[in-house]
Amino acid sequence: MLDKFITPVIKPLLTPVVMLMHKRGITADQLTVVGFLVGLLAVPLLAFEMWYGALVAIALNRILDGLDGALARYANQSSSAGGFLDITLDFLFYAAIPLGFIFANPEQNAIAGSLLLATFIGTGSSFLAFAIAAEKFKLEKPQFKYKSFYYLNGLTEGTETIALFIAFCIWPQHFAVMASIFAIACGITIFTRIHGGYHTLKQQEADANKAAENVPSSANSEVIND
Repeated sequence: MLDKFITPVIKPLLTPVVMLMHKRGITADQLTVVGFLVGLLAVPLLAFEMWYGALVAIALNRILDGLDGALARYANQSSSAGGFLDITLDFLFYAAIPLGFIFANPEQNAIAGSLLLATFIGTGSSFLAFAIAAEKFKLEKPQFKYKSFYYLNGLTEGTETIALFIAFCIWPQHFAVMASIFAIACGITIFTRIHGGYHTLKQQEADANKAAENVPSSANSEVIND
């Protein structure tokens, strides 16, 4: 929900760093992989209740995640392969953080953490499934024209998720409550994405079929006129 407002503010701040990385020969895909590995460090840190260490790993992951896309665009290296790698590792990272809190306190966090992971699957699958169909119909990307995938909006997006992870690390004793509330918000996102995505694609299919039906009739009329 907040991504479209936050991204334009952060983007200019990354430019100097991106220029330096490009001069040193660093590629966007390298940043993506390094950022993912750094983010995974949060899992054992969370398991051993090293909350602020995990917070640093999460923050670094998000910074590198912002830099990889900016670097790809600056170096004219944007590609479907890079976008695929980025989004796949992002979703794995998102799933790993609740798992770290479950490891830290299974008795208290297991149910809420599992519920959150289940809804993460719903938000991720609805997001990616629509992106595939949107590519087929060549739908425009009004909010994020520079993204490799069509980003279907929702109540819980990247900005909200990272804010949640930060809150988890600052107030770990309230993980179960916050995770449960966010899972409900994710449920709303899943519903709106399925509802909106379904009707959008139905309309696209209807328009495509209508266009296909009109092509033969036009061709036939030209033959008759000739």
